[in-house]
Amino acid sequence: MSNQVQSHAGSITHTGNPVEAQSFVSRLYRPFRGGGAYTPLLMLFCAILLIGSLSRLLLVIWKADRFADTGIGATLFLQGLRVDAIAAGMAVAVPLLLLPLLAHRFGWPAWRRFSYIWALIMVFAVLFMELATPPFIAQYDVRPNRLFIEYLKYPQEVLATLWHGFRLPVLLGSGLCILLTALFARLLRPWLREQRRPAYKWTLMAWPVAVLAVFMSIRSTTDHRPANPAMFALTSDALVNSLILNSAWSVGFALYNLKHEAQASEAYGALKPQAMLDEIRNAPWLRGADFPSEQYPTLHYQAATVERKRPLNLVIILEESLGATFVKSLGGVPVTPNLETLKDQGWWFENLYATGTRSVRGIEAVVSGYLPSPARSVVKLSLSQNHFFTLAGLLREQGYDTGFVYGGEAHFDNMRSFFTGNGFEQIIDQSDYIDPAFTGSWGVSDEDLFAMADKQLAALHQTGKPFFRLVFTSSNHTPFEFPDGRIDLHDADKQTVNNAVKYADYALGGFIAQARQRDYWKDTLFLVVADHDDRVWGNELVPIKNFHIPGLILGADTQPKRVGTLASQIDLAPTLLSLMGVSATHPMIGRDLTLPDEAPGRAMMQFYDNYAWLTANNDVTVLRRDQPPLKGHYDPRAGITNYLRQAPGEASVREAKAHAMLPLWLYRERKYPGAEDIAP
Repeated sequence: MSNQVQSHAGSITHTGNPVEAQSFVSRLYRPFRGGGAYTPLLMLFCAILLIGSLSRLLLVIWKADRFADTGIGATLFLQGLRVDAIAAGMAVAVPLLLLPLLAHRFGWPAWRRFSYIWALIMVFAVLFMELATPPFIAQYDVRPNRLFIEYLKYPQEVLATLWHGFRLPVLLGSGLCILLTALFARLLRPWLREQRRPAYKWTLMAWPVAVLAVFMSIRSTTDHRPANPAMFALTSDALVNSLILNSAWSVGFALYNLKHEAQASEAYGALKPQAMLDEIRNAPWLRGADFPSEQYPTLHYQAATVERKRPLNLVIILEESLGATFVKSLGGVPVTPNLETLKDQGWWFENLYATGTRSVRGIEAVVSGYLPSPARSVVKLSLSQNHFFTLAGLLREQGYDTGFVYGGEAHFDNMRSFFTGNGFEQIIDQSDYIDPAFTGSWGVSDEDLFAMADKQLAALHQTGKPFFRLVFTSSNHTPFEFPDGRIDLHDADKQTVNNAVKYADYALGGFIAQARQRDYWKDTLFLVVADHDDRVWGNELVPIKNFHIPGLILGADTQPKRVGTLASQIDLAPTLLSLMGVSATHPMIGRDLTLPDEAPGRAMMQFYDNYAWLTANNDVTVLRRDQPPLKGHYDPRAGITNYLRQAPGEASVREAKAHAMLPLWLYRERKYPGAEDIAP
């Protein structure tokens, strides 16, 4: 008898005896075969649940020590499955809503093709995000979030960083993403070949039930507000909390919040504007100030404590990622010998804290005296691209020549737009360097940068016009590229953060030594300060230890001094104005540390959605998005915060809320004026 081969959905018949010889893919498809028009949506939904759960399991195994310390056990996976259901519901929502229009008799071929392509795109996107997660965690100690979106605007820098610093993970992840998507496409092929169209009336009858189920999956709660990442913040470890999520939803939620970031601080609770302003103005260093403007409620006059016949020039050297963790005398790794030497020659800040974890956060604090918020930095927000206060704007109004000197591309993080619109007259970036000695992924080396700065300062000094320059380094940035033969390596492998910091310190020391020999030294005040630490992470809601940064003021007639007062980056600008001999009206609420005020200091830190308010006695109040505040005590020696069971006091919460909510209120209402808006 001749063989007859009949193929239908993997079924093969030999000589009239049916023998099921299904492939692995056919066996996977079998449970979905009866789903009718809903088959590709069911397969997509289940695929996302599987991808999310498997990825989460592997990430937990990778970070087992952090997970074990939290003690939440299987709760992480159960809540994670809930988050995956939210993402899966969102992925199927669009085709589900279109199903009644396409799944009828005439639209059936279009429905098959559309649902097939849609499912592949969604699976590829989810796979891509999960496979991109390990490198992102390695860099930022948290799942992809708003930073992931922001960096997409700068493909050249990002691709160079990925290629030089994460080449193998990128190649493996890309290949695996394509392979798994192809596997899912093969799984969908029986559906694509399906010729039999299910009864349209049964499809319509099931549709309301399917829509309700997907709606419930997306909302994920019966509370008045749908699920959000704050609902899954079950521990004090930001990384573990992010593992509960999945990366596609984390990034999607961040993208959604970008449309509402002007109100982002309202997630900390309610506080009326007048109560907020009263709290701010009640700071000991502002109590005696007069606030005459209703339009600009923080505007006040600051009289310089140092009288000078001619105000000093100002140079701010913003060091990329130079946290206290790299300064031996501040408890860090001994890779900044030049800074350690220089600290005895000027004002050395022993208890200074950054306001955030990004360069733009450091810029807004140091240059604008602006408080941190849960939204993006004002360097990137639209309403602050002009008529927004900066030291450059203030000093330009007083006759200074102002500018920004950078070794990379000034468009990065929107710096060029913010600076040119707010008082910086000249911008120097990578395109202005002729034959630099070394160029890496993020621009020319710090030596090239300082050579350019020295050349500019010498030329400016000859004109007799006062000047202000912001000099921003970049060598200490992953993938940590710097020229050979400059330093004795601290680590055996060259491209490490410790070696990059040591090179940055070498370049800084060389610049200061050269500047001392220049005529401009005696007329110029220098501030050396970090924008933030290299990697601000840890198993805490806010890793305060990694916000500790070095700060040094030297130059001109500056005398050595140790500043032990707890201080924030927002205190630097008012202090500099006094030391320069510049009296001015401005909106900055930071503290002038030249004043003989014995009042205790404070520091504020924004870490993703959390806000920490640190006081001089090391008490900590942490504001959390849509959750009650927490009270803790920071141990500087151990570098950890011990959280207490009792709630923080009402006064502490009000003080923290006022400072956390003020910046976005000022931004939204256009109440932080540009220097040109301030009446002389």
